[in-house]
Amino acid sequence: MNGAESLVRTLVAGGVDVCFTNPGTSEMHFVAALDKVPGMRCVLGLFEGVVTGAADGYFRMKGTPASTLLHLGPGLANGLANLHNAKKANSGVVNIVGQHATYHIEYNAPLTSDIEGLARPMSAWVRTSPDAKSVAGDGAAAIAAASGSPPQIATLILPADTAWNEADGVAQVPVGSQRESYSPQAVENTAKLLRSGEPVLLLMTGSAVTEQGLALAAQIAGKTGCKVMGPLASPRMARGRGRFSIDRVPYVIELAQASLKGFRHIVLLEANEPVAFFAYPNKPSLLKPEGCEIHRMTASGENSVAALEALASAVGAKPFDVKPQAAVELVKPTGALNHASIAQAIAVAIPDNAILVDESITTGRGFFPVMAGAAPHDWIQNLGGSIGYSTPVATGAAVACPDRKVICMVGDGSAMYTIQSLWTQAREGLNVLTIVFANRIYQILRGEFDGVGAGEPGKRAQDMLKIDRPTLDFVALAKGMGVPARAVTTADEFNKALADAIAEPGPRLIEVQM
Repeated sequence: MNGAESLVRTLVAGGVDVCFTNPGTSEMHFVAALDKVPGMRCVLGLFEGVVTGAADGYFRMKGTPASTLLHLGPGLANGLANLHNAKKANSGVVNIVGQHATYHIEYNAPLTSDIEGLARPMSAWVRTSPDAKSVAGDGAAAIAAASGSPPQIATLILPADTAWNEADGVAQVPVGSQRESYSPQAVENTAKLLRSGEPVLLLMTGSAVTEQGLALAAQIAGKTGCKVMGPLASPRMARGRGRFSIDRVPYVIELAQASLKGFRHIVLLEANEPVAFFAYPNKPSLLKPEGCEIHRMTASGENSVAALEALASAVGAKPFDVKPQAAVELVKPTGALNHASIAQAIAVAIPDNAILVDESITTGRGFFPVMAGAAPHDWIQNLGGSIGYSTPVATGAAVACPDRKVICMVGDGSAMYTIQSLWTQAREGLNVLTIVFANRIYQILRGEFDGVGAGEPGKRAQDMLKIDRPTLDFVALAKGMGVPARAVTTADEFNKALADAIAEPGPRLIEVQM
């Protein structure tokens, strides 16, 4: 077998059996190997940002890495924004990036670039295979790196001649680092804080905000009176009826400071210290109140559920300590579309075990509390802040969980970054409902213009914030890529469109005209 076939066989044997692809000339032997090796599902994306974002979404729901196939340095560069988001979410991804044949690189052909230099900022592991006989072993090492604790992005660069030359065979994936447990001392320190009577916040993300982790946190909060919150965004959070509903640290600095006011201690479970998303004149970067101390109980890669079990035991928390949560009333809205009626309509419509991918930004800032009353679901958010993440992540989540409805909520500006995701969803028959909030403006940037004190925007500035002239037609865009779509202008129309789209299999799009 050649190097490309040895790599594909190694990937499949190592549990990496999905490849999100956008190949070019240098990757054709890898593409050819896909016909020779059973067991690898290949999903084509029309833009590399769709490919890398889909791999992120796949990992968030499956917990094991997928691979990508990207064409040389420019192809990797096109996918870097969503690799940035994946890195911030601690997602495991195995990137396979083609390279010119080793003997061709010196001639500086048009697509020659420093691929390792492009890969390193977003990858924890980078390697270029020197020859065909090294490819399988390098691929196995990449799988181990991506599957480690914590998971990470691994990028293997494959020169064309290492793909077509003769190789030895399949390599076994080395045993990766096991998921660390937790520090008993850190748990005991947290227990002492909770017994001190001082105001304590548990700030949790990662495995701590799974259904099991949240249930334990509810017991601890009920027993000790501590507060539990999440950061602005989490890679995946259990939400809905019957689950412990926690607030998030708000985006707006003043609101974030108000939510953290009065805490003497903030204990971090896989979360980072709360900081402002951006710097603003005469506003703080750190959001904690003066005199508040930061303590780490678990880091990314540690077992926060086991740590919470130990903490519950240390403070004597039991299931009967859980305090009743305030009931969230869900009413199917009528009349005009606004932020409140949109949130209610979606909350009512969510089916059991759905996956919500949230990039609603301005429109969706008020969605989170209402969704606590919806059917149980998983909520996926963007930790990296690079927009255009949601439609690819929804695509990957649907590949990982074909039996679950995926609902992607996205603003019109963000949707245009990776709108090609719809084509992949149509081709693969993925069970994704995309809801586009069309307000014809980068509303978040209009608020940021005021927030940084840039003054009153003139005509040129306003033109940089609006996405009109011409008005985007998402129904036409979706239909052009094979996705049935409709536009709605009232709450009643939205209710009907949601019910129809959720009842039907395959991809659908609803344009919410605001």
